[in-house]
Amino acid sequence: MRSHQLPYYNTATDDNDKDKSKRFKPHHHLHSSSSFPSRRFLLIFSGLSLILAVSSLVYALSASPAPTKTVTVYRCGRAEDSLRTHLSSSAGVETAARPKVVGLVGVQTEFGSADRRAVLRSTWFPPDPDGLVSLEHGTGLAFRFVIGRTEDPKNMSELQKEADMYHDFMFIDIDEDHAKRPQKTLAFFKAAFDLFDADFYVKADDDIYLRPDRLATLLGKDRAHRMTYIGCMKKGPVITDPKMNWYESKGDLIGNEYFLHAYGPIYALSSDVVAALAAAKNDSLRMFSNEDVTIGSWMLSMNVNHEDNKAICDPTCTATSIAVFIPHCSGKCSLPEKMKELHNNTMCSKTPTLPVEEYEDE
Repeated sequence: MRSHQLPYYNTATDDNDKDKSKRFKPHHHLHSSSSFPSRRFLLIFSGLSLILAVSSLVYALSASPAPTKTVTVYRCGRAEDSLRTHLSSSAGVETAARPKVVGLVGVQTEFGSADRRAVLRSTWFPPDPDGLVSLEHGTGLAFRFVIGRTEDPKNMSELQKEADMYHDFMFIDIDEDHAKRPQKTLAFFKAAFDLFDADFYVKADDDIYLRPDRLATLLGKDRAHRMTYIGCMKKGPVITDPKMNWYESKGDLIGNEYFLHAYGPIYALSSDVVAALAAAKNDSLRMFSNEDVTIGSWMLSMNVNHEDNKAICDPTCTATSIAVFIPHCSGKCSLPEKMKELHNNTMCSKTPTLPVEEYEDE
């Protein structure tokens, strides 16, 4: 029986060809051709797997939500500083919860006073966020229009559009439809103290012409008294006739003459004074009919220094005037033309911060 031969041995038995030591060499090309389909399959499979993996990664990245941008809303209760909220959302600018300033000037305004705000922005009040920031850096004063809220959706919508355009409001927690001026003023001081760390808090009306540079100079002076009340001080008879302007319904508590207090269109309270007001419960403070009288009565209960300064109640522009009251226009008239007239007066808008002789003395 013949033994089984491996395929690469010669099986011939002829004597002439007989050489058992000679072998057929393996044909490597036959071996390669037999494994080529497997290699090609592996290559194709690997390529498809790579393409699938890359496609899955691209899809995952595209489907993933974009990182959420953090926007800080500078708010205390329902009070909010719209400028800092805007700077946080548009430019990512973050500030301290209570930024340090020389003074915060809150210009009291109402829902029906868009024309007044417009004329102020075209004269002495900065017209845009960049202007507000620039003025704050230059003088140390922050300026905001101060207003509460209303249940009237139309009025609230119009105000929101204006706020989205100018970003210069401080919204306070007060109902404008029902609140009286003394209550609104107290709400302003409480919100202002929570939102700003100021040396002075200034309440101003939207019918005055103001020189911010001179106000900054006044507030920046060194003072011996930490509890300071700056204003154009006055006294006068108490109005007890209901038919007359400035009627005081609680006049019997005051007497025949008012105590010393500042005119309402603009005055300033130092930080320690406002801190005391911010800590007081709303119903613990007596409210009179008129805002300036109400504030004056609170000042009597504190150990404050009454600093009288007639430069913040000038009837006309001078080389030293800080604020000009529009004659016969205190909350009772439309004043855009008068405000523009003052602004176009060189004495009002273009004179130096200090009189020339004061610069020479320094």
